[in-house]
Parts: sequence; C-alpha cells; structure tokens
Amino acid sequence: MKELLERARRNPQSLTFKDLQQLAKSAGFQLKQVRGSHHVYTRKGVVEIINIQPKGKMAKPYQVRQVVSLIDKYDLLKER
Repeated sequence: MKELLERARRNPQSLTFKDLQQLAKSAGFQLKQVRGSHHVYTRKGVVEIINIQPKGKMAKPYQVRQVVSLIDKYDLLKER
C-alpha cells in the first residue's frame, strides 16, 4: 500500500477511482453509503468523512490529496 500512497503523493491525477477506494480501505476507512456517484467512507477515531466521486474511471485529484492528507494527519498506514 505504501507504493500506492507514494504514487498518490507524486501524481494525484494518475490514480483510478478503484485505486483511491483501495487506498482509503487500506487506511481503515469503511464504505458507509453510496448515493448516486457519491461514495462516503468513515473511520473510527477520524472526525473527517471522505466523500469521493469518480470522474469517468479516474479519481478526482483534489480528492486524492484529501485522502492522502488524512492518512498523513492521523498516521493511518503506520498503524496497520
């Protein structure tokens, strides 16, 4: 997962939506609900909610940066 995280840091526009979902899940986020294209993820101990939508098959770069920021803020991948 560290490779995917590094790729997200280096080039957020290169991540597919599936990659972003995988990154969120590997950091302990769980899919709470899907409404239309909106996928909402939550994690115990994290106040922020992740709300992501695909842009075609790709993830939106600003949402990739938001997920990476939360992973860094809460040091989520080092726990696992």
